[in-house]
Amino acid sequence: MLKLFLIFFKIGCLAFGGGYAVIPLISKYVVETSQILTPREFMDLVSISQMTPGPIAINAATFVGQISGGLIGSIVTTIGLVLPQFILMMVLGHLLFTKGKKFNTLDYALEGVKAGILPLILLTSIDLFNTSIFPEGFALTDMRIPALIGFVVGLLYIKKVDLFKLIAIGAIVGIGANYFL
Repeated sequence: MLKLFLIFFKIGCLAFGGGYAVIPLISKYVVETSQILTPREFMDLVSISQMTPGPIAINAATFVGQISGGLIGSIVTTIGLVLPQFILMMVLGHLLFTKGKKFNTLDYALEGVKAGILPLILLTSIDLFNTSIFPEGFALTDMRIPALIGFVVGLLYIKKVDLFKLIAIGAIVGIGANYFL
């Protein structure tokens, strides 16, 4: 349990930019370094974390903790993730509201962190795309057609196609893939 706590404490210390910016960190420490999850399980983690209500990073931490250590594991990982920000907010809140201090250096540092968040989100998108379309590596024979069609539907969404039509297309593709593939 201590290992789980320390992994998510480290992620929590580096978690700037919201949920999608934290996903690459979780992937690095949970999939690559600690091998708690496989890449396929990680893709499921991202899907489940998006579907459940609440912040994606906290949902992901809770999911990993549940898989690794049950209820206690999910509590430990969630606390490990939020504890660094909680401590930081308490210290900064105390200094800002009781002492009336302004932190220009901190403002500049956070502006610099913002610049690094977009590449993290882009890398996450590329990694999830590769894992869902080519689960066994980049080979056209191993390509998942429904996932590729889902990607095309996502592109249609960007082009502002009606959401109802996109959901209908996704349902038809899912049902067709179930019967024909």
